[in-house]
Amino acid sequence: MKYCNSLTAFSRFQTREVMVGNLGFGGNNPIRVQSMTTANTMDTLATVEESIRMIKSGCELVRITAPSKKEAENLKNIKEELLKRGYSTPIVADIHFTPNAAEIAAKIVEKVRINPGNYADKKKFEEIEYTDKSYQEELDRIREKFIPLVKICKEHKTAMRIGTNHGSLSDRILSRYGDTPKGMVESAMEFLRICRDENYHEIILSMKASNTRVMVQAYRLLVYEMMKENMNYPLHLGVTEAGEGEDGRIKSAVGIGALLADGLGDTVRVSLTEAPEFEMPVAHKLLNHFENYKDHSVIEPVNEYPLNPFEYQKRKSNTVLNIGGKNVPIIKADFSHKKKITPASFFALGYNYSVPLDKWHISDMAADYVFVGDHELDFEVPGTLGVIYNYKRWKTHKKGYPCYRVEEYLEESDKSEKMNMIYTAYSDVSASLIDKLKTDKSAVLLLDTHNKNTIAELRRFIIKLINNNIKTPVIIGKGYENLSEQQLQISASSDLGSLLLDGLGDGIFIYAPKCSSDQKINSLGFGILQATRTRISKTEYISCPSCGRTLFDLQETTAKIRKVTDHLKGVKIGIMGCIVNGPGEMADADYGYVGTRPGKITLYKEKNIVMKNIDEEEAVDALIDLIKEHGDWVEK
Repeated sequence: MKYCNSLTAFSRFQTREVMVGNLGFGGNNPIRVQSMTTANTMDTLATVEESIRMIKSGCELVRITAPSKKEAENLKNIKEELLKRGYSTPIVADIHFTPNAAEIAAKIVEKVRINPGNYADKKKFEEIEYTDKSYQEELDRIREKFIPLVKICKEHKTAMRIGTNHGSLSDRILSRYGDTPKGMVESAMEFLRICRDENYHEIILSMKASNTRVMVQAYRLLVYEMMKENMNYPLHLGVTEAGEGEDGRIKSAVGIGALLADGLGDTVRVSLTEAPEFEMPVAHKLLNHFENYKDHSVIEPVNEYPLNPFEYQKRKSNTVLNIGGKNVPIIKADFSHKKKITPASFFALGYNYSVPLDKWHISDMAADYVFVGDHELDFEVPGTLGVIYNYKRWKTHKKGYPCYRVEEYLEESDKSEKMNMIYTAYSDVSASLIDKLKTDKSAVLLLDTHNKNTIAELRRFIIKLINNNIKTPVIIGKGYENLSEQQLQISASSDLGSLLLDGLGDGIFIYAPKCSSDQKINSLGFGILQATRTRISKTEYISCPSCGRTLFDLQETTAKIRKVTDHLKGVKIGIMGCIVNGPGEMADADYGYVGTRPGKITLYKEKNIVMKNIDEEEAVDALIDLIKEHGDWVEK
């Protein structure tokens, strides 16, 4: 079950050093940041200019698509122009489907990326039964096609990324392993074994997915398999097709952050549907969050780990009101720091009061509880919003629900019949607390930590509960100070999202009064739940970050589609610039909008083509009609 050095004492998983040009990856090198150009690879100057903007914003490795021989050959001109302008940043050629393009590129640039799912393998979404014999015949065919590239890379000292993508597993892999993390890992290992047979080891591995759960499980499983076979290749981390804006940043921080927290990862790429130079600042903020993790306070080791790190299973907990049990995780907001609370204060939490109708309107992203501390509320609050007071204030009026300190909870007998919240840290755990929790079906724990290694200490706390058979629901809390709004997004998403990915947590509480507005903090909470697939409250967009293969303006199109569909709660829409990132990368999507040639769009229902080569001007309306046809459309 082991996939990292330790669950409680932070250290980086030691990988072998791989040189990409003069830049070291893995080993004792820092975690490298990279990105990918969006310009047409045949437009040398545009690609060079974009590469320079990326480098200036902190990009250490520039990836450029090479979909055919002519683009691969033009990498020479791009590289020479960059050198002429004083930039020696290594280049990686991104290859899909075309072994001959990879072989050309490997003689020019410092690294090539191949996708095992479509490099000499077949992806046709066909249900095919493979016998052991036919499976081996396919492997032999792949070996024959792949070895020439391996030999060229070895001769030219070119590095290689074997990059598996969840959505582009071959029919052969799907037939044997299904659409699973295990299938992703095996897809890469097949190619890796060929490299090892040829004594070629300049390899970096990746396991990307748009689904953060799948992505994290696949990387963990990859490290587990490498440990078993005494391998230690560097890891490239990324959530593919993360999207744009707040959603893209949250999703990336959840997936990448969960792995960085356990010491995994040697290079990162944040995939946003934005200009590539905007990705580096996000990646650096994410790395900054983990910069001092190794200096954390000591955490009690885990002797018995009750979780399966390769499969999602929600921790079993009691049902207390709408917390725990089979309920989705709740959002608890914080108003304790406010000077005054008025009805208008709740607008930021997704509640709007209509004076003419004398009622509250509740949005899909309305907080479930609000902590008001010692405040008194002299007005009626929305009926679906639970109000939590400090215990001593609650005791004076018995409205809402109390929040105790541990010593109050253990000493006082005055309790709410419905729900009692206990604010606690790991240092508060005692035999008497454990004994009382075992019999109290009204208790909910609000966990907090001041340890630099937030994730490990909170996880250790919940593991202690599980191992003591305590089913008390748990709200994961974390306080933040003096952070920018974007740093808060990234830090909170990493800290809280990592635990939710493992099924730990029945709700979240973000305390960050001086970092952002109440509305933004509330939105952040719901964004973290959406990114971890634990609570869906809005439309999800699986949109690729664009590259030289893209056949339409992704940012403009994504904005256009979002404008007319962002009210479709729970619907997943894939917006892909080309067929490479089409039915494969949007494997999770309900509907797909894919560029097939300039000015032409193909629409998908899940993995099936529904309408082919529609004019781009008509494609958004056709997408709406498709959603209506399948009964997923609602009017705003």
